[in-house]
Amino acid sequence: MVTMAGSLIDLRAWLLHEHVGTVCADRLDAITEQLRLVVDDQIDGAVVELGCYRGAMALWTRSVLDALGDAGRAIHVYDSFQGLPEPGPADSDHLRQGELVATPADVVATHAEWGRPSPTIHAGWFSDTLPNQLPEAIAFGYLDGDFHDSTLIGLVHCVPRLSPGGLLVVDDYADTTVNPKAWDGLPGVKLACDEYFGHPSPMEVLVGDEDLAFGRYRRPT
Repeated sequence: MVTMAGSLIDLRAWLLHEHVGTVCADRLDAITEQLRLVVDDQIDGAVVELGCYRGAMALWTRSVLDALGDAGRAIHVYDSFQGLPEPGPADSDHLRQGELVATPADVVATHAEWGRPSPTIHAGWFSDTLPNQLPEAIAFGYLDGDFHDSTLIGLVHCVPRLSPGGLLVVDDYADTTVNPKAWDGLPGVKLACDEYFGHPSPMEVLVGDEDLAFGRYRRPT
């Protein structure tokens, strides 16, 4: 794990307590490392998060960027704010339609709790917002769509906008062949990635201390 300033240590503890259902130490560590790569390599573009819920990971992203001296980088978050859509045939029954409901006001409040500016919030289904509301250039994307169709539409619209060297992290991407510890409760996510990228897949598995299920794609420079 990278060395963190005191404010990040405090924020980390708060997130792990207040947002325990959607945030874990492995996620925070992995996102921190990927953002450091973006900053160190001076990758051009904005940060996007697809499926932001109450804004916990967006707050962490903003705070890490600020700590790395990259306070001017824009962050855009996308969520239906109507809960999850109906799962498809490729998805498990771990999550159901309508779960994980939040509001744009929740995202603003999460950031205000720590004196951070709110990201640009795009409310609506991915199919309605992504085609015309994504930034032209994406340096880092965090896809947390949970289901097959949500993940696939995120890839379709985000990958072509990635800057050279840009990074895309897909939550719940479980390749248990590479990482047997990975939690495999949402199999539609990896299936969508396999369908989009084909074989051999350019997705890399990120491994944490626990059951992290993260896949990373980096656009060639």
